[in-house]
Amino acid sequence: MRARRQASPLRGLLLFLLGGLVGANATYFVMTRNAMPKQPVAAIISESGQAKAPSPIAGKPPPIKPGDTDSVQHDSGPILPPPVANMRGTPMAVEPALTTTTPVAPGNSLLIPVQGIAASQLSDTFTDARSAGRSHDAIDIMAPAGTPVLAVADGHVEKLFTSKLGGLTIYEFNRDGSLAYYYAHLQRYADGLSEQQAITRGQVIGYVGSTGNANPEAPHLHFAIFVLGPEKQWWKGEAVNPYPRLGGAPH
Repeated sequence: MRARRQASPLRGLLLFLLGGLVGANATYFVMTRNAMPKQPVAAIISESGQAKAPSPIAGKPPPIKPGDTDSVQHDSGPILPPPVANMRGTPMAVEPALTTTTPVAPGNSLLIPVQGIAASQLSDTFTDARSAGRSHDAIDIMAPAGTPVLAVADGHVEKLFTSKLGGLTIYEFNRDGSLAYYYAHLQRYADGLSEQQAITRGQVIGYVGSTGNANPEAPHLHFAIFVLGPEKQWWKGEAVNPYPRLGGAPH
């Protein structure tokens, strides 16, 4: 009994020292773990012994560095180009392309509708008599068969029509629908031409011919202008003389 009681103080001292040592190790582990930088993966050592930057975590894009101008892949959409910026780096809005129109007004403002024909070659046949007591109400522009016919102004094709007198014809309405331009005796239409198609001044819309009641030995373009009424009927309008509007000299 006495030997057991003498050993108790020594055993207690050993247990105290052991506990202190374990506590110190635990404290050191916690402190060093908190001091270490948090990285997604450990640094990789290359074959030359140099440390490489850690690889990014799978599923997340790499960080964008200042000055990068490459496109960026977003999870919510496709690759997008960087915005346009000025010299200060501020994004700028891209201005829309400028457009021009060709207004149609009284006077010498219409394009001569037959390619290669000058105003000096025109003849004023507006008041000439025609069969059955009719007035011509148009001018004839003489040209070889197959010569391109051009739109005199911006507008749209209102009607493609074949008639006994006019043969193959085009009715073009100007931009505001106040005038109809009439092209007759065509050999054929331009490829792809269709009704309600927008056309521009100078566009090829057909070719000179002698269809209808025209003389096959004298191919020409019969060209007329009609002032439309409020109903905008392509077959009905008041004829006005095209000659001065195409640059013809007054008599």
